[in-house]
Amino acid sequence: MATVATCGGDAVGVGSAVATASKSNVTSFQRRGPRVSGTNDSGPRLVSITGTRPSVRNGQLLVSTGLPALDQLLGGGLAVGTVLLIEEDKYNIYSSLLFKYFLAEGIVNGHTLLVASANQDPANILQELPAPLLDNCKKEFDEDVYNHKTPESNIKMKIAWRYQLLPKMEQIRPVSSSRFGHYYDASKRIPQELIEASKWHGFFLPEKISPTLKVEPCSLTHGYIKLLQFIQNIIYEEGFDGSNPQKKQKNILRIGIQNLGSPLWGDDICCTENGDSGHNLTKFLYVLRGLLRTSLSACIITMPTHLIQNKAFIAHVTNLSDTVVGLESFIGSERETNPLYKDYHGLIHIRQIPRLNNLVCDESDVKDLGFKLKRKLFTIERLHLPPDLSDTVSRSSKQDLAESAKRLGPGCGMMAGGKKHLDF
Repeated sequence: MATVATCGGDAVGVGSAVATASKSNVTSFQRRGPRVSGTNDSGPRLVSITGTRPSVRNGQLLVSTGLPALDQLLGGGLAVGTVLLIEEDKYNIYSSLLFKYFLAEGIVNGHTLLVASANQDPANILQELPAPLLDNCKKEFDEDVYNHKTPESNIKMKIAWRYQLLPKMEQIRPVSSSRFGHYYDASKRIPQELIEASKWHGFFLPEKISPTLKVEPCSLTHGYIKLLQFIQNIIYEEGFDGSNPQKKQKNILRIGIQNLGSPLWGDDICCTENGDSGHNLTKFLYVLRGLLRTSLSACIITMPTHLIQNKAFIAHVTNLSDTVVGLESFIGSERETNPLYKDYHGLIHIRQIPRLNNLVCDESDVKDLGFKLKRKLFTIERLHLPPDLSDTVSRSSKQDLAESAKRLGPGCGMMAGGKKHLDF
């Protein structure tokens, strides 16, 4: 009897649960996941903002960098409240393009922009943003990007039969089919009506500095102080601060700082090995991260790290950044004419990926990445070695490929012995 009573009690409990669930028109078993604001459930909720999505790893709110391939490499996108540091290439060609992708993505999603520069008017930077691709042009764009054929692809490869059926190397594409990040046409400029409809703030350093102002030696440089005050005012006055929620619909503040640490900002870290203002830059990054952590904002910074004399200082800058991406261009280097890199315009290095709420940072599993600028798009691919089994390849070219494979490392097909390029 005791057993029957116990079972009956369980039956009553299940029946009441089903009755309760039927009243609310939901099942009694629900999948636990991130909650979005606007529901009647209690508990912590994620903010629903256009152009954002929660991370599948930790629920952190993410925004797109404007380059879907880079979003995939960074774990889905750039986390809100973090800093993305881009190490500029030698001639600042491709790093400025990533900088513009980030700003263009903000305009398309209706985010507020804050553009800071010391050598170029922010209004002129916005005029040079790439144009977003329309939905009716997406099919033509995909054919141009992912099915792009070079003249060499039409010629049958004179290699062993076992390699002829292998799939061709493709670009890194986003796993999800959702339209989180957009694609842009690098050969066209963004329409003027989109810029006029967007909300943005510009910080042009020559207009903010007074030549008669005297700054104390122990304080930050005048340019860094002005920029921090400008960012802080925008965050607090327009409601991007987490402690002062926005009264209207919530939005994201995208902050872009160009050529930070260059002599134009009043820094001497690129001029001398033991610069006095090196601590000023680290203090600036420390305060900036404090402002971003409690706000609905994301920041991208380009820095000429190749000009910094003291290489140990780069490690301090990396530790004060959340995500670090380095660009290495082949322009003006020996790799520009190296047959190993003939299909690429440079290398991209994922130095650091943030592991939020932890003391250590994550590292990318993919080490060998190359990029190329096609007619319309900046693409990222996994670096691979070209086949070298043809009788028409000269002996000197084979030696160059072998030497390049040794310098590249074991991640891209170097043999264990390192004496032969390919061995069976």
